Amino acid sequence: MDRLKQIESFVAVATKGSLTAAAQLEGVAPAVVGRRIDALEARLGVKLLVRTTRRITLTHEGSAFLEDCQRLLADLANAESGVSAGGARASGLLRITAPAGFGRRHVAPLVPQFLAAHPDVHVSLNLADRVVDIVHEGFDCAIRVGDLPDSSLVSVRLADNRRLCVATPAYLKRAGIPKQPSDLARHECLTLSSDASQSRGWAFAMEGRTHHLRPSGRLDCSDGQVLHDWCLAGLGIAWRSTWEVEAEIARGELQTVLDDFIAPPNGIYAVFPHAKHLPLRVRLWIDFVKQRYADPRYWKLNPAGPPQGIEIPLGGARTQ
Repeated sequence: MDRLKQIESFVAVATKGSLTAAAQLEGVAPAVVGRRIDALEARLGVKLLVRTTRRITLTHEGSAFLEDCQRLLADLANAESGVSAGGARASGLLRITAPAGFGRRHVAPLVPQFLAAHPDVHVSLNLADRVVDIVHEGFDCAIRVGDLPDSSLVSVRLADNRRLCVATPAYLKRAGIPKQPSDLARHECLTLSSDASQSRGWAFAMEGRTHHLRPSGRLDCSDGQVLHDWCLAGLGIAWRSTWEVEAEIARGELQTVLDDFIAPPNGIYAVFPHAKHLPLRVRLWIDFVKQRYADPRYWKLNPAGPPQGIEIPLGGARTQ
């Protein structure tokens, strides 16, 4: 019990950002939370939090440990909920939000399949390229692509996502194949406009670090789907996510370049508010999406949705 309390207090402090807020959440004095953190660090032999009078920050070990602890607590809550729910059926309104491009291709096609398995659930899907405040706007779950900001929200990593430099074979035959990221200066690069994301530019792994370049070209656009279409039309090199181009690469319609400089992957996540009793419909949705995305055939066989004929059993949701 002491170990569990220590872990619960650590997660509360890490997500709330202060001992006082964590203590209010747990209904104890801040000193009690502080002693639990001290005991946890002493038992593990590592520093998890750096505490000053102004702020609390996670150490590298603390960040890694936090993810494991969140998964452990979520698994425990799911196990208890599954037992107490017995044979209960999922029901009610499930409100989901996702980025527009990713949502059209890889969230919307899954919704009818999920509803077929859970006929008492209703789904409202919001597709938007802004970061939706799911707590204040009343959403149950958000699907997000990319690095997540520090947040009190709980996240489940659904899949890895890489960004690749791609072009058509016809363009590369005409313009040549870049050998180094610096060679992009001599190519037509299809970039997101300055009012969109990717403000730091394209990421490449060089000399053991991630470097960002801001290539240029005669075409830019605020819509990623337009850049994808331009790239397929042979108008230049684009830096696109694997979820968007993997099927075209498999079919030979697009070819990757600068493969030796691919940056480390970021993630595709399900994000939801911290809840002691996560509704069954939310847990089942997260588990359903995670299992679909875990099948490598999903991404290669059908860019607009899951491959047909693949049956993956639905179980109780497991978060991580």
